Amino acid sequence: MKIRRLLLSALLPTFFCALVSAAPMKLDDYMALSGPAPTVRLAYGPAPSQFAELFLPQGAGPFPVAVLVHGGCWTERFGGIKQLRNMAGALRERGIAVWNVEYRRVDEAGGGYPGMYEDMHAALDLLASQGRAQGLDLERVVAVGHSAGGQLVQWIAGRARIPASSPLHRARMLPVRAVVSLGGLADLRRERELIKTSCGRDTPELAGLPSAARPDVYSDTNAAELMPNGSHTILVTGELDTISPPRVAHDYAALAHKAGDGAEVLILPGASHYDEVAASSASWPLVLGAIERALAHTAKGTSTPAASPAAR
Repeated sequence: MKIRRLLLSALLPTFFCALVSAAPMKLDDYMALSGPAPTVRLAYGPAPSQFAELFLPQGAGPFPVAVLVHGGCWTERFGGIKQLRNMAGALRERGIAVWNVEYRRVDEAGGGYPGMYEDMHAALDLLASQGRAQGLDLERVVAVGHSAGGQLVQWIAGRARIPASSPLHRARMLPVRAVVSLGGLADLRRERELIKTSCGRDTPELAGLPSAARPDVYSDTNAAELMPNGSHTILVTGELDTISPPRVAHDYAALAHKAGDGAEVLILPGASHYDEVAASSASWPLVLGAIERALAHTAKGTSTPAASPAAR
């Protein structure tokens, strides 16, 4: 009995530490995330926020690419690119190059509509022009976004369906058909009340150009209405996520399936909105698995061709 008590007293601290480490991450934990410095930083425009960070693995390549887009309710308030370096470093260790994108947010000069979306275009154009020289495999690209960044990467997948009348229309662009949305808030029209509750602000398409000049502000910004686009989306959400609850992921997947696109939902047990994006989280193996599975889709060529805007 004495030996048993000694063993229990020795194990209790370890057990307690395991419980603490498994506790869902909070906003302060997320804000404290950091990672290694990038291999190189490249500007895609003149504004301070118009740049991307490239993280290159060791070796000669060509490397598959993860395009990371941070969240933060589309504002400067909740961090962003610095926190995603935590994921970037972990992905680089797995032999995946990372294109970590900064952009003008709704509370920055030139941000909102159309600037924030134009930044996504420009960041991907720069990737397309620089990629091969940097040893990147542009046939194997996955876009990974967190929260508001999830909305932006899901929008990226549907860019080919943007109406020609929109300032966001582009005739040529780097196709991105594999998407991992981490607690994404992509259905701007249907989730606008949730976004107001979660972010304390309106959805981002209302910032920038006066909405009076745009009869339907969602026609070129709402990813859920830019389908089918030939994409396969993995919607990853923490079981305890209150900002983008699991219901949001399931609803979006149902819309994608109805439109004819591929989608799957992955719920992270015991995880919060912030565990979704941290390589230090107990959820990371599941998140990493989703990213690598998405890249496997691109390698197999399983995505179907995107429909043209005229087919809407």
